[in-house]
Amino acid sequence: MTSFQQALAQNHTPLVRGPVETLQINVGLKCNLACKHCHLEAGPQRGELMSRETMEQVLDYARRVEFATIDITGGSPELNPWLPFLVENAAKLAPRLLLRSNLTLLTDGSRGRLLDLLRSLNVALIVSFPALNPGPVEAQRGAGTFESCLEGLGLLNSLGWGVEGQDLELDLVANPAGAFLPPSQAATEQRFRREMASRWGLSFSNLFTLANVPLGRFRAWLEGSGNYEGYLQKLADGFNPFTVPGLMCRNQVSVSWDGYLYDCDFNQAAGLPMSGEKLHVSRMPGPPDAALPIQVSEYCYACTAGAGFTCGGSIEN
Repeated sequence: MTSFQQALAQNHTPLVRGPVETLQINVGLKCNLACKHCHLEAGPQRGELMSRETMEQVLDYARRVEFATIDITGGSPELNPWLPFLVENAAKLAPRLLLRSNLTLLTDGSRGRLLDLLRSLNVALIVSFPALNPGPVEAQRGAGTFESCLEGLGLLNSLGWGVEGQDLELDLVANPAGAFLPPSQAATEQRFRREMASRWGLSFSNLFTLANVPLGRFRAWLEGSGNYEGYLQKLADGFNPFTVPGLMCRNQVSVSWDGYLYDCDFNQAAGLPMSGEKLHVSRMPGPPDAALPIQVSEYCYACTAGAGFTCGGSIEN
């Protein structure tokens, strides 16, 4: 198989940094679920959580750079006790603030104050809802998660998220349940919007389709089922050079729970630091240099296969 670096060279598509727009903050690997597709291997047994001190250093960095978007992710961000502190302060530093959630904790009835805070700050929520039927959802995420998600979406709609005419954005993320590429994002969004409205009276703002990246728990499943080489080849065969300019790693900085800098969340999972040198956020004076090469590996084919994807969904229609 041609390496990803070779594919870039053969198609005359160098992968280098552009203007920095997004700061993505991973506040910890602890999660209430152990999803089979998780590239970070987040789960209930993980104890890694970003400290308040590290959050303050990340916020100082955001003041130095002035990002357009701050994107908070995990694990389950809700399990970090300092999340409200981060949300409240990050909202002052960027025009757009996102929080990613698996839905089962954010809306479990014990986080009313957090929801009030998110609502008051107009935080956009990006939540996982991989399928319209319980079978594939629970095979991927665990028993009981489908009903929890439906209840959570109903609560968020009742508070104004994802409702037409309201300013509160609610975006869904759908991942395939196995070793295949996602279907068309536009067609999937239409189908989800139609069926969720008719079956449960639910609504949302946007839907993003993402390919599963062969790292962490998903790679372990691929290897255990004998699908790893075939899946990687499928991704490589689908390489689309026109997606390269739109890759998220070109315009974001990813900060790990312990404060180190990466080009993206996937490089964080693989232990590939930005510029090949492990650098703490407290030592970073400003944005990464423009035209700086981005660290790559073969799993990068997942972001460039077919329509490609970023954390905000497909790159090409």
